[in-house]
Amino acid sequence: MNDENSNIQEAKAFDIGAFRPEDAEGIVQLFRAVYGDGYPIRLFYDPNAIIAANQEGLYCSIVARTPCGKVIGVGHLCRSAPFNFLYEWTAGLVLKQYRNLGVNKAIAQFLHQTFVPGKPFIEELFGEPVCNHTQLQKVTRDLGYVETAIEVALMPAEAYTREKSATGRVATLMTFRCNKPRHHAVFLPPVYEVILRQIYARLDDGRTITLDRANTPSGKQTRTDITIFGFARVARIAVHETGSDFDTCLDQLEKQARDQDVLVFQVWLKLTEPWVGEAVVILRSRGYFFGGALPRWFDEDGLLMQKIDCPPDFERIALLSGFSRELLAVIRADFDRSF
Repeated sequence: MNDENSNIQEAKAFDIGAFRPEDAEGIVQLFRAVYGDGYPIRLFYDPNAIIAANQEGLYCSIVARTPCGKVIGVGHLCRSAPFNFLYEWTAGLVLKQYRNLGVNKAIAQFLHQTFVPGKPFIEELFGEPVCNHTQLQKVTRDLGYVETAIEVALMPAEAYTREKSATGRVATLMTFRCNKPRHHAVFLPPVYEVILRQIYARLDDGRTITLDRANTPSGKQTRTDITIFGFARVARIAVHETGSDFDTCLDQLEKQARDQDVLVFQVWLKLTEPWVGEAVVILRSRGYFFGGALPRWFDEDGLLMQKIDCPPDFERIALLSGFSRELLAVIRADFDRSF
């Protein structure tokens, strides 16, 4: 039996468990094997950073190991939204020679059935399955996640160079799964009322839904923060409070982003502000278009608006479900309107 066959036989006896510090170097080797040096989250190329992130609770790594301790697959939960008890299920991968052995499925089952139930502070989960194929979308669907948004042209093609699975920027589908419901009121911008009601009708936790009709309070100050991902050329702007100076704040934030060659702009608004519709009007006037709803994003729900300074390839966005395709049609129509 050659070495590769021996490795595969060994992998059939893999076990799944929570992160141990000795896994860190194996996780780095795994990312290099699958993505080369192209994965945009640089933490996964630094063993010490992986250890520290797990110790601090910023990341929770779930690891698949062979009996000799070799890391052959990994999945992660991480804090990437403004609300610390909303965790993203992300960065899952398996060594090529060990695929089709059920490793990804086993990681997902351990994460959702064993790990998360023992962590009461994880109140909501979300995932961003890529849209250059539908395999990951099927996994999230089968685990009870609900599609609520699509991020157009989010990931650079360079992130998929080693796998040769994309020829241009890749969209992602945002999907959410509730662990601990939090009933609260949300206000729908009139222009997006129909699609947002359709999204909310599919969630399994309730809200009080009202159409937005309020005006932004005079003199109220906008409060935001911005995160720029240089490799991906993406800027994410979290709007914690929308004030009468919102348009002026956007001028400054967009300039800061463009000075760093950003191509993809995302703005997260709070759907709990009764005047959210006025912020949407301002964003639409600046070329932003609909992205979708973000359950529990700020603990309260958010709204994704997005703008791209690169040509989208809507035809290459692969979506599994009929509702996802309906959502994309709304997004595409709003994008076309923005020009």
